[in-house]
Amino acid sequence: MPYKYIIVEKKDNIASIIFNRPDKLNSWDFPGQGGITDDFHAALDEVEKDDDVKVLILKANGRAFSAGHDLATVGFVYGMGAGKKKDERRPSQRIRLKVDRKAFGDNHLRLFLFPKVTIAQVHGYCIGEGIILMACCDLAVAADDSKIGHSEQRMGFAGSGMGTIPVLIATVGLKRAMDILLTGRHLDGKEAERYGLVNRSVPTEKLDETVLEMAKTVCLMPRDGIAIGKAHRHLSYEAMGLTQGFTEGYLTHTLFTNLRWESDEYNFFKVRRDDSVRTAIHARDARYEG
Repeated sequence: MPYKYIIVEKKDNIASIIFNRPDKLNSWDFPGQGGITDDFHAALDEVEKDDDVKVLILKANGRAFSAGHDLATVGFVYGMGAGKKKDERRPSQRIRLKVDRKAFGDNHLRLFLFPKVTIAQVHGYCIGEGIILMACCDLAVAADDSKIGHSEQRMGFAGSGMGTIPVLIATVGLKRAMDILLTGRHLDGKEAERYGLVNRSVPTEKLDETVLEMAKTVCLMPRDGIAIGKAHRHLSYEAMGLTQGFTEGYLTHTLFTNLRWESDEYNFFKVRRDDSVRTAIHARDARYEG
């Protein structure tokens, strides 16, 4: 079926979902907004129902895998205003919880437990929602010059607000996870491989070839074997507490959306309101430079 922001390709036992919003660096919206998020989950439905598919590759057109959520629109999905009207009300907690449960709980957990083997093919920026999608995949291959990180944490999350924090800790270890979350810095593909954040880092020109070779290797497994393996890992993730993180993530994201900034602290939303999203992003990151 046709999608506006997603391309689905299938060949033999391999499907690819390609993010196709290159003019916005494949930035994401929220469920129910009729954009890339809804397209992506409709495409997941299509791939999940196709019994011939053993492996799903996530990749992207343009200069980035994904630069994360569109920071020009975050907050407004709750009904949040610009803070310029005299009698403007704050969004209710119930609306925040409803949105976040779907976006940061159910949707991410769905990809984490997806019944096909999933491979993230990462190039360019892989930030925020991008790195979360990568973390939810079974395997990941990155281009050497990728820029991978949780710079959205610099808005003030300080290691909260997402369901993949237990996955990140299990993947790279506690201290390295705290380095990634509390600094928001970018790792290139090679450092991400050293951290164990991706399976392999390769030159950009080798990325397609490497991922396809990995996918073909996985496809040597039988369909039932893949399904049983995914079901077994589901049980293992439950026992390890990894799936619990998705509930914790959406709850702490909701808490963050009601954060109070003190007068000496950087408030992204205030700068966005008074100036522009571009200024707010650059000012957020400039504090970490030097």
